Amino acid sequence: MKKHVRILAIVLGIMMLATIAGGCSNKESTTSTSQSGQSQSQSQNENVTQDTKETNTSKKQKIGIIQYIEHVALDAAREGFVAALEDNGYKDGENIEIDYQNAQGDQSNLSTISDRFISNQVDLILAIATPAAQAVAGKTKEIPILGTAITDYVAAKLVNSNEAPGTNVSGTTDMNPIKEQIDLLLKLVPDAKTIGVLYTSSEDNSIVQAKIAREIIEGLGLNYVEVTVTNSNEVQQATQSIVEKCDAIYIPTDNVFASAMPIVHGVTSQSKTPVICGEAGMVQTGGLATLGINYWELGYQTGLMAIKVLKGEAHPSTMPIESSTKFDFAINGTVAEEIGLEIPEDLKQYIIEGE
Repeated sequence: MKKHVRILAIVLGIMMLATIAGGCSNKESTTSTSQSGQSQSQSQNENVTQDTKETNTSKKQKIGIIQYIEHVALDAAREGFVAALEDNGYKDGENIEIDYQNAQGDQSNLSTISDRFISNQVDLILAIATPAAQAVAGKTKEIPILGTAITDYVAAKLVNSNEAPGTNVSGTTDMNPIKEQIDLLLKLVPDAKTIGVLYTSSEDNSIVQAKIAREIIEGLGLNYVEVTVTNSNEVQQATQSIVEKCDAIYIPTDNVFASAMPIVHGVTSQSKTPVICGEAGMVQTGGLATLGINYWELGYQTGLMAIKVLKGEAHPSTMPIESSTKFDFAINGTVAEEIGLEIPEDLKQYIIEGE
């Protein structure tokens, strides 16, 4: 009996040892499987992180360009802006996407374009001309906006001050050397007694310039007359009206008149009335002369500001409004001949070909 009990005990001991050994083996297997799963998961997470980094690195920054109307000056400003980006490694289709939209002088188009840019979550907006900047700034306070071809940001209610904008808007101003332009007018037409001013009554930048021009003209003891328009359909009648009242005309940088200079020229070439303009593009398309902004250079200057914003180095709220320091003479020799005006010898080097 004792012998059988001893044998049973030995058998039971062997079974217990086998069970313990099996349990240890299963535990090790489970641990190994768990470690393998963690390693695979970690590897997958690293791959996802790497993919995310590559996606973020290759993401193209989106720039929306909203232009109020098409004419030589505004086109030049846009081209200068894009050139500045390209010169500094920001190329459309490679590392940035540029969405250029022209409102063709229509307020409803400005609103639609602004909504488009906001919906597409662009990283930066370039607004060319005051109405374009006002339209898009009224739609967003978050997206950085840079303006160009804008005369007075404060008067347009786009910034708190030129030195510290305090909003999501900054940019470059095309404020003209108006006194020097009136001086040029008097050098070309020294016998002028009455100077007429043409501008658009709904353009804030034009209103500001006309006010300054009036102060300068009257300060010189000359007579001042003005005729305003609200749209391009009124340009011909306004020009016909003013040539009967003045000896020479001054037109500031004004979007409606810039696009309608051939119409102005059609009237003034018949009346033999000299027209001094706010910028060279207006001279090229029918004006007589200017000492004005180089809009390509102004756009380029704005592009350099944009690079700082895109790099995250600055925000429009703290970027002062920048002014152009370069002004160019431009004289339309063809127009001078048409109206019978002799160009002074020291200005003949600035004669350009008109369209």
